[in-house]
Amino acid sequence: MIFVDTNYFLAWLLEERDQQHRQAKELFQSAAAGKKKLVSSAIVFFEVYWVLTSFYGKKKTEVIEVLNNLLKLSFIKWESRDLLVEAMATFGKTNLDLEDSYNLAFIRKYKIKSVKTFDKHLRKMC
Repeated sequence: MIFVDTNYFLAWLLEERDQQHRQAKELFQSAAAGKKKLVSSAIVFFEVYWVLTSFYGKKKTEVIEVLNNLLKLSFIKWESRDLLVEAMATFGKTNLDLEDSYNLAFIRKYKIKSVKTFDKHLRKMC
């Protein structure tokens, strides 16, 4: 199993046609063909989100499409995929940021009854 870090996803997604893009594309094509098994973490998922929005200035709708497509790739095993999928659904239809959407998914999954937060948007959703 191969762990894929943020920079590999970004090199693949941004298609800058450099050596890093070629290496990332090759890895993902090999995994899609069943030759390699890939895994990544929720932290990497959030880093991809952060870089796309903060550094590259991508709009929320663009980022939602990209991240949902990453979650649909069957050849990548995501840590906490179920929480990420639920977080993306919430993120797409509310004013919560992605981090709070993930926290809300976590709260719901584990049936947490009490949440201590000063974030009025998250508190309202709980």
